[in-house]
Amino acid sequence: MQTILGANGQIATELAKALHRAYTEELRLVSRNPRKVNESDSLVKADLLDAAQTAAAVEGSEIVYFTAGLPAKTELWEAQFPTMLRNALEASRAVGAKFVYFDNTYMYPQDDRVQTEETPFAPVGRKGKVRAHMASLVLEEMARDDMPVLIARAPEFYGPGRTQSFTNALIIDRLKSGKKPLVPVRDDRLRSLIWTPDASRALALLGNTTDAFGQTWHLPVSAEAPTYREFATMASKAFNHDGGYTVVPPWILSGAGLFSPQVRELRELLPRYEHDNRFSSAKFASRFPEFAVTSYPEGLATIRTESM
Repeated sequence: MQTILGANGQIATELAKALHRAYTEELRLVSRNPRKVNESDSLVKADLLDAAQTAAAVEGSEIVYFTAGLPAKTELWEAQFPTMLRNALEASRAVGAKFVYFDNTYMYPQDDRVQTEETPFAPVGRKGKVRAHMASLVLEEMARDDMPVLIARAPEFYGPGRTQSFTNALIIDRLKSGKKPLVPVRDDRLRSLIWTPDASRALALLGNTTDAFGQTWHLPVSAEAPTYREFATMASKAFNHDGGYTVVPPWILSGAGLFSPQVRELRELLPRYEHDNRFSSAKFASRFPEFAVTSYPEGLATIRTESM
């Protein structure tokens, strides 16, 4: 039995598809209101803030994937995320399961250095500090060596379905609605983005690879990061848009935060958009050279086809 904790998000949905397709039909999807992805999926309702419910949800699991998400509200992250993770770690350890932690890059420095698995944590902002704390909890568990643990880290998403990211919200979703794309801060900086189905396929592969445990992995992205100008142009071409876009300066985004909760939560990440933001997945590519990464034009074309 392989179990996904936090099973309703886009990463978890694609993960359930990938696991069912390539590894096992014995899948358990866990959330407050889980929904089947595959007909054979087993559903368990559980609140990960409750240790007893979490323990019951992972009973009998061989591998546990932590893909839980929360709305982008700082206070919610601080109050709930670490508790959810601790409960999941303790429950997995108790049943002798392997633990796969899906992570993001909020804890990394917001400068132009190339991000690798060895990049030190230097969080900017409260959400970044939460993610650094959570990653540290998993690293401590890894160091104890009481159970097999791995960290799979992804940069900003773009993707189909209910993919939630600022790139989807500002560029792709606006194109779907016939609106001009918005580019935050600058359009001439390089930015690595990960196609959500690729992230989930790679997550499934790592979870089912024995020697992947005990390590941190960057999930696979294209070796060449586009500028936001290039990405917005590719997206516009995919949606038959005229190619125009608007660069939104940081002072407008900061001011808009006074009125928009979504934009307010973006403000602590604004320095990332002032620099090249390059994410290296060379380690993954070396270990899994057969893994095919979806190109940006291919991914955008898929989104366009899906939205028609």
